[in-house]
Amino acid sequence: MTNILKSTLLLLFTVVFFASCSDDNGSNPILKSPTTFHLNTPALATNGVYDLANSNVVELTCTQPDYGFPAVTKYTVQVATKPDMSDSINLPTTYTTAKIQINALDLASTLTTMKLTQGLTEKDFPVDMPVYFRLKANQLTADGTTIPGMEILSNVVTLKDVHLLFSLPPVKLPTHIYVTGSFNGWSWDTALDMVPVYGTDGIFWHLVYIDNSGIKFNTATAWDGGEVGFAKITVDDASELKSQIVDGGGNIASNTPGWYLMVVQCTLDGRNIRYKVTFNKPNVYIMGPVTVKGDWSELEDAALMTVPTDANGQFVSPAFSKSVPGGTGDGVRAYVKVPGFDWWKAEFMIFSGKIVYRGKGVDQDHVAGTAGQSLYLNFTNETGEIK
Repeated sequence: MTNILKSTLLLLFTVVFFASCSDDNGSNPILKSPTTFHLNTPALATNGVYDLANSNVVELTCTQPDYGFPAVTKYTVQVATKPDMSDSINLPTTYTTAKIQINALDLASTLTTMKLTQGLTEKDFPVDMPVYFRLKANQLTADGTTIPGMEILSNVVTLKDVHLLFSLPPVKLPTHIYVTGSFNGWSWDTALDMVPVYGTDGIFWHLVYIDNSGIKFNTATAWDGGEVGFAKITVDDASELKSQIVDGGGNIASNTPGWYLMVVQCTLDGRNIRYKVTFNKPNVYIMGPVTVKGDWSELEDAALMTVPTDANGQFVSPAFSKSVPGGTGDGVRAYVKVPGFDWWKAEFMIFSGKIVYRGKGVDQDHVAGTAGQSLYLNFTNETGEIK
């Protein structure tokens, strides 16, 4: 009885299956590559004014390309300032409905950048201009993958009168500059974070080992297009070691590999940041009661630290001339001399085995030292000790 029941159910399933297939063959839609794609002209396109600063969105509508059946479609907005779309840019936001609402502020920012590229400056704004739009449609699979061969462009529509204010945020001086190079295997993970000079904006310093492969710097720890090489800097004529700095295949390189006191001064030129870089001798000094003079004189020859010959070597100070208690009393102090600034505006000290820079901060804690000890510093891995 069980076998008879199983056989009956199997037969019924087979009949239903073939009947379904027979129905599908008659009704399944046929996928086809579209030949037309229509973007509708907005109601205000000809006689209205689009004031982007006082709008939330710019709305476009279209008719889905004829794929033979309704399909999941990704729409990309292309915007241009020329009627032939020769300068078109794809806006970053994409859409999956035929009603497209473009963020007006994002559009204003894109158009501002385009006009700056064409030679306008901030003082030339506001601008009243026609703006041209086109859509690119791509059919998608159920998991969002673009189907090859199904891309199509729409017609172009014109917004005749767009009122555009300057719509980019102000450019600010960088708060960080990071240096990478052959000294650390070109890794941004271990890049040197240059030290701001106390009381300044846009002036940074660091001891850097530069060889014939060179270095680059950036305001971010990434290869994001913002990195600065030789072509993007001005080498300060006052640099003590200017003749040693060369173009190393686009990098800031040296024809005399070694250590440099590198000072970067950033200034704003319109919306551009200019970098004037000074390359001086890598002089590092101890300061205060532990020196031979035992006072607060700058650039004391007997307080100058020795310079290593390789990127991972240690700078070593002369032996301390006397003991200092640290804490609330006198302590070991160290600094580099940034031209034009007092020594303490570029000072630093060792805490828990790490070099800690004063930067823009308050006076550092005082660290104890014993007569006969020395200060040891590694500026590549930012470590040090007193021993």
